Amino acid sequence: MAAMALPIMLAAEQDLFHMPSAEDVRIQPIARTDNETGWPFSVDSGNLTCVWSGGQKVVFFFEPRPEDLDEDEEFDPRGVLLSVNPLELTIGNIATRGLFAPAGSVEERIRLVAPFAAMGGKLCDQPAGSRVGYGEL
Repeated sequence: MAAMALPIMLAAEQDLFHMPSAEDVRIQPIARTDNETGWPFSVDSGNLTCVWSGGQKVVFFFEPRPEDLDEDEEFDPRGVLLSVNPLELTIGNIATRGLFAPAGSVEERIRLVAPFAAMGGKLCDQPAGSRVGYGEL
């Protein structure tokens, strides 16, 4: 019965006027491997997220909570929008651009970010609220 309702739920979520909530976000932890070249972020791990907003898949990368931070201490992670659109990638990330590894040009940053934006987009194909483990996409 739930499988039959999934397309209807997704249709509402993909509506241009749907306002996403925290329960709509899909999350996958990702981490840099030792031999990985082209890692676009300044931190070695974090969370790839996807949510439908304005009728489109919107993908972000968020830094992880520091291990040395006490549980009761508040933490507001930095996040960057992952897109192959140069305006979204540059202007949309002005405040948190330090979360990206240095890149020589916007074109290079797009090349580095594109695979992660595509992988994050696949997260939106999962049910709302999904937490996908390492290597499950």
